[in-house]
Amino acid sequence: MKKGLLLLAVCFAFIATKAQEQEAPKSIGSTILERIKDEKLSIGGYGEVHYNQQISGQTRYNGNMDVHRMVLFFGYQFNEKTSFVTEIEYEHVKELYVEQAFLNYNVKPNVSLRGGLMLVPMGIVNEYHEPTTFNGVERPSVDKYIVPTTWREIGVGINGRLANAPLKYQLYIMNGFNGFDGSGKLRGSDGLRKGRQKGAESTFTSPSLSAKVDYYGIKGLNLGLSGYFGKTQSSEFDGLDKDDDFAEEVADSTRVGISMVGLDFRYKVDAFQFKGQYIHSFINDVKEYNDKTGKDLGKQMQGYYVEAGYDLLHGKEQALVPFVRYESYDTHHKVDGITANKAYDREDWFFGLSYHLAKGAVVKVDYQNFKDGADNKKHFINCGVGVWF
Repeated sequence: MKKGLLLLAVCFAFIATKAQEQEAPKSIGSTILERIKDEKLSIGGYGEVHYNQQISGQTRYNGNMDVHRMVLFFGYQFNEKTSFVTEIEYEHVKELYVEQAFLNYNVKPNVSLRGGLMLVPMGIVNEYHEPTTFNGVERPSVDKYIVPTTWREIGVGINGRLANAPLKYQLYIMNGFNGFDGSGKLRGSDGLRKGRQKGAESTFTSPSLSAKVDYYGIKGLNLGLSGYFGKTQSSEFDGLDKDDDFAEEVADSTRVGISMVGLDFRYKVDAFQFKGQYIHSFINDVKEYNDKTGKDLGKQMQGYYVEAGYDLLHGKEQALVPFVRYESYDTHHKVDGITANKAYDREDWFFGLSYHLAKGAVVKVDYQNFKDGADNKKHFINCGVGVWF
């Protein structure tokens, strides 16, 4: 792995010397901010309707049909420097969330300050998760179990682009995962996912740091380097006597330290599409946390995927993209004080087709081959429609 990371760093340095200026990639938040420059008030949205069917030669399974998510976003520009962006999301028809809600202040043309509920810039899909922006009916498994998407927290920070180099940067001080609210929330099967606070009456014990740099100097190529560093939040610190060393030690056992790093790339030239990402999390004090909470959180988690696609209708208004994606993700990559669960070492193969009927409207189908280290195997057919407007 160290050799692979070194090679990637060398490649990054090499392509930086071949820079050709192009437009920086835009997330949904940046897209809304661009729209309201002309419209003042902008309204849009995206949505996904899915059908997932497990298949087997010997066993019959019911399929699952779901309006997975419907999202409305709103942007409003108060003046040339001050704007507000928000996303309101319904999941599975019955669950209501606020996905983003931040105030943006342009200090100068390529630099802005942001404060509020924001997406953590980790990997690709956590920021670019509209259904027309990725292949496959479901979002990548790495972005579910390792990142975990959609991950957002309340914070403040800076966002901008360098004037003399093709680099985009983000730096935020944010609230972190809630690891304990009377019981442990983090576990081996899905890692940090249950700790996402989503801005809903969030517990705050200490801040975390989130940062990302994107390089877009080669036409068609975007490279990203992201990091997240902090400790989880815990209800045990509420009302704690600062002079009570024993109580402090007990409270500390309900927290873990997290260092997460990510590398990602997206490359598109003519009809060819290629992308991938690697995420690795290092978690401290897991033995004490597991002993206190009875959980089985891993000491290290890692995941990666690579995907290739080709637009058979390149140059036309519609797009037809067959693709293949391989994913590997392990939430028990390393453990401390417990035995690694082989079932948490998983991999997926996806073979699918995305048919873009128009810009902002897509029909998708894919075949998923899943297996894990405990030799469990599953097969799925997934179908869906998605829109973004």
